[in-house]
Amino acid sequence: MKLIRFGQPDQEKPGVLLNGTRYDVSAHFADYNEQFFAQNGLQKLAEIIRNGPGQLPVVADDVRLGSPVARPSKIVCVGLNYADHARETGATPPAEPVLFMKSTTALIGPNDDIIIPRNSVKTDWEVELAVVMGKRASYVEEADAADYIAGYALHNDVSEREFQIERGGTWDKGKGCDTFAPIGPWLATADELGDIDNLRLWLSVNGRMMQDGTTAEFIFRIPHLISYISQFMTLLPGDVISTGTPAGVGLGMSPPVYLQPGDVVELGIDGLGTSRQMLKAYGQN
Repeated sequence: MKLIRFGQPDQEKPGVLLNGTRYDVSAHFADYNEQFFAQNGLQKLAEIIRNGPGQLPVVADDVRLGSPVARPSKIVCVGLNYADHARETGATPPAEPVLFMKSTTALIGPNDDIIIPRNSVKTDWEVELAVVMGKRASYVEEADAADYIAGYALHNDVSEREFQIERGGTWDKGKGCDTFAPIGPWLATADELGDIDNLRLWLSVNGRMMQDGTTAEFIFRIPHLISYISQFMTLLPGDVISTGTPAGVGLGMSPPVYLQPGDVVELGIDGLGTSRQMLKAYGQN
């Protein structure tokens, strides 16, 4: 299944994408939130679809898409999880996953504008595969990790490198700015995708390809990440894990290249669609 949320910001309704047509399921579910996933919402949604979408209202193609999941309790990100990205930044591949948090207030839709923060001169891009949790997870065994996954989505882990690296030692400062987490266009359940460890992911800026990688470059694969993170915190249904980015970020270029107002970022992952964001200056209408 492909889950979508549609409508104006903070007024999104849940829907599904079936054979290229969007359908409204808000008569059956309040939202794709913690309660939906915790209360077997995916199974109930699958049953509605099996009974045929004919009774579901169609959503026009020009209606805005929001993030395919409502604001989660947390967005947990993994740093330096691609061997080629570690090399381009001059970092030693980590012995254990590097974790940081991304503010949930950064969450926006897949085609919404990215706002360059006030006083920012080093806003950067990062195409990433996001994992959405389907069940409460604490001290999960790696062999059981797949049972806890609701699905996958495309994520641009937008980053402000000065805030992240030069302003006091914690990555979170450069990761959680408003609009820094465009997710979507949809949440795909695992049966919609092929080999998770061999997905192409790419990102372009103003039509120039910057990132063109594959999840085969993962240092730590998804079952290990879920198990590892669950040793340190409880993951709730609907929580997002962003699994790292391949080579090609602006920080890794010589000299570094950063986003400017008017730039257009486009990105995609096999089976997870594409998204497009325009950059705007803080305060710009």
